[in-house]
Amino acid sequence: MKCGVVALLGRPNVGKSSLVNALLKARVAIVSPKPQTTRNAVRCIYNDDRAQIVFTDTPGLYLPKEKDKLGRFLVGSAAEALDDADAVCWLVEAGDKKLTPEDLEAARVLSEVTAPVILVVNKAASLDPRSGLPGGLVGAFRLYGELRPFAGQIAVSAKLGRGLDALIDLLLPLLPEGTPWYDPDVLMDSTERFMAAEAIRGKVLSLLRDEIPHCTAVEIDEYKSPEEYPDRNRLYIRASLVVETEGQKAIVIGSGGKMIKRIGRSARAELEELTGLPVYLDLWVKVSPHWRQTDLVLRRLGYGMA
Repeated sequence: MKCGVVALLGRPNVGKSSLVNALLKARVAIVSPKPQTTRNAVRCIYNDDRAQIVFTDTPGLYLPKEKDKLGRFLVGSAAEALDDADAVCWLVEAGDKKLTPEDLEAARVLSEVTAPVILVVNKAASLDPRSGLPGGLVGAFRLYGELRPFAGQIAVSAKLGRGLDALIDLLLPLLPEGTPWYDPDVLMDSTERFMAAEAIRGKVLSLLRDEIPHCTAVEIDEYKSPEEYPDRNRLYIRASLVVETEGQKAIVIGSGGKMIKRIGRSARAELEELTGLPVYLDLWVKVSPHWRQTDLVLRRLGYGMA
């Protein structure tokens, strides 16, 4: 069967995480209206009877080079994801009418990539009866086609689940034959603690939106499941929301603790869906000034040697 790695590249909010979730028919990556939602190069595993495809995101590709240490870690993760890929999917949007600086940067990066590149036009929700293509796509294909040649191009709608099987069909000839690396029931190459932290961070992003910039991290302090502790009848998670200032802490907690309670309720519901277990979630807020510039804290939070 075919087994390979496919890197996903695209400007913020173009729908990379939504596409992965749609392909795997499960929520394995954070989806948020905020840019730069994904921080780690998360490996998500697609399986069918023909192939095992490991999809990796490219966090930080569009961050300024002078960004903080967290930003430099993200840029390095993006470069590594592209270097390791057997194929690359460049995601753009059906409604794109002009090239952005991010698009030009993506084209520059892709000019140095040896793997074949497929143009994936996402958010294609309706068909144009004259061309047989989703509305606006003729222009989108022409716009990006002028930048470089592609090994293939396709229109999809991650939200509506359209074009996904055709995308897999397009990828298969580009991947090497081999033996699967993961059991077929594995969806993500990450620990349970990591998945819990991502679920909680996703709720922080969605509930606080523009009030808190990307200065929040989640640290899992305790993770005790009934499998490990038979005397427990529920999964116990104690987590710290790490921010940089007292003002940010006050926003996360909210008046009378209302916001932290909303985050907790929403995250607990998702964690129970993900794990299939009743969850007791204990959330705290911790101030760590300039944590995005502090090597020790970055390593502790799982961002490597930033």
